[in-house]
Amino acid sequence: MLLVLLFTVFLIAMAVTLLVRFYAIKHLLDIPNHRSSHQLPTPRGGGLGIVVAFYVAILFLYFSGTMESDRFYALLAGLPVAGIGFWDDHQPLAARWRLLVHLGAAMLALYFLREQLTAQFSGAIAVLSSLFFLVWSLNLFNFMDGIDGIAGSEALFVFLSLASMMWFVNDDLALLGFSLAASSLGFLILNWPSAKIFMGDIGSGFLGFVIALLILIYSRVSHIFLLIGVIIFAVFIVDATLTLITRFLRGEQWYQAHCSHAYQHASKQYGHLKVLLNVWAINIFWLLPIAIWVFLNPTNGLLGLLVAYLPLIFLAHYFKAGRDWC
Repeated sequence: MLLVLLFTVFLIAMAVTLLVRFYAIKHLLDIPNHRSSHQLPTPRGGGLGIVVAFYVAILFLYFSGTMESDRFYALLAGLPVAGIGFWDDHQPLAARWRLLVHLGAAMLALYFLREQLTAQFSGAIAVLSSLFFLVWSLNLFNFMDGIDGIAGSEALFVFLSLASMMWFVNDDLALLGFSLAASSLGFLILNWPSAKIFMGDIGSGFLGFVIALLILIYSRVSHIFLLIGVIIFAVFIVDATLTLITRFLRGEQWYQAHCSHAYQHASKQYGHLKVLLNVWAINIFWLLPIAIWVFLNPTNGLLGLLVAYLPLIFLAHYFKAGRDWC
């Protein structure tokens, strides 16, 4: 069942992405400007393929009895995130309206996971920290979707890594992560440099939301998945967070469009493909071994977190994260 499900999800994601591309060539082109990392008009909105394929997967998992109802309904909260993203791809919305929908979706997801949170942590702290985590993950993923293949690659790596470790603990829950990985791969085929289509806000916001949600769901099985998830996700967390803090401290309008992320600076020097391959190398040869070590040695979780993050903070500083080079 596993291979059939994942192959079906992969094909659906790729097929829908192709259909969106035909539509977007006429109606949804991303036109380059001085802040862009690409040079040619490129269709966007391909993240719809990820969304459609994933919800086909969870409908199957839910009605086959593989997924519990609280997790199923919590994951449905990703639909308004995808919806507002698709709207924003067509007609840009004010940040306050997007934030309102993001907060509402996050609160809805946490409502369905309320028994999990109160069982693990003290109520108010759990809700506020989880709410921040969901909304920040959603937005940082959107910020980091700026060069060919990077967002799809990060999603594939995070989902595949988390699901592979969860397979040794709860194979039913692992199917959830593997389904997200298959959806991401179906899109990535068409987004690999040079990209035939961009993800758009519909995909980047949705993926950031479900990455954080998956980490919270997996943490119900074992607390260590919180640390493992943050370690696996470190490339995006470090770059986006350090960029935001730097821009805020410099008195800049951090919430407006910019091109000051470390990965954007690096791509201007070395090109999209070299940066993408180096991100893969960091993920596979640095972050994944640390995450596996923490998985096998949970008492060393904080040490693993420190070891994982310090070199990435140095790299982000080296590439001047938060300083606009446009």
